[in-house]
This record gives sequence, C-alpha cells and structure tokens, in this order.
Amino acid sequence: MNSSFQNEINNLYQKLINAWNKRDAKDMAEEFAERGVQIGFDGSKVIGREEILSHLEPIFENHPTPPFVTKVKDIRALGTDAAILQAIAGMIPPGKTDIDPTVNAHQSLVVAKIDNDWQIELFQNTPAQFHGRPELVEQMTEELRELLSN
Repeated sequence: MNSSFQNEINNLYQKLINAWNKRDAKDMAEEFAERGVQIGFDGSKVIGREEILSHLEPIFENHPTPPFVTKVKDIRALGTDAAILQAIAGMIPPGKTDIDPTVNAHQSLVVAKIDNDWQIELFQNTPAQFHGRPELVEQMTEELRELLSN
C-alpha cells in the first residue's frame, strides 16, 4: 500500500474526528456513504447520513461531549477501493486536563472509494475496558497521553 493511499484514509478519519471534536453533526454525517453505518460507544447503531445526522444533533446540543485524542494504529487495504483503519481513542472531559481512562475506545473505520471519493461505510467506537486487566487500560491511556505532550 502506498503512502498516498494511507494518507487519504488517514485524512478521512481525521475529518471525522475533527467534526466530532467541533461537535458538528452535519460535517460528521457528510463523511459517510449514503448507507454508511455508525456504531457508538453505547452500542447505538444508525444507518445512513440522515439517520446519523438526526442521531448526533441532539447529542451535541444536549451533552458536553469531550473531544477525542486519537492514535491511528493500522491502515490496511482491502483491494484497491476499500480499506480498514484501526485506532485507539481517549477523551478529556470538560474542565479536565487529562484523559479519562474509563472512556478509552478502539475505533474501527471501513471506507470505500465511491465515485472517486473516499467515504465511510462503517465507523465503530468500542469501549476498551479490558475487564480484569487494568494494566492494559493504563498502557492505552499512557500511549494516548504521550500525544498530549507532543
């Protein structure tokens, strides 16, 4: 996989994360394919740009959603017009300066090139609680904290 391909996928992911961090439901929904799927931290599953927009708008309007701190771990081609990106994510709650380990997550992004434009087919944000393995929670949190000091 060439670096241009990886950069395109990474840029799409960063646009998604930036839209979340700006609390912009419209910008976030526009990154998805027409029937793209978003599965949230709580297991909510929404399908399609309109449903994603309708789902996110009240969240951003009614909740002080913390910004993501993310680190891309892998980008892998699935042929020439599809890819999967895997990342880790943490959040810094409003009024705090440090990552809250209880909301660390693994993020998966499946993208496809449609009409010469990369679009999100699936974004899944899965809790990384590592039940019974607190050392893995701390390891992930430390890895994300390193990004804050750069």
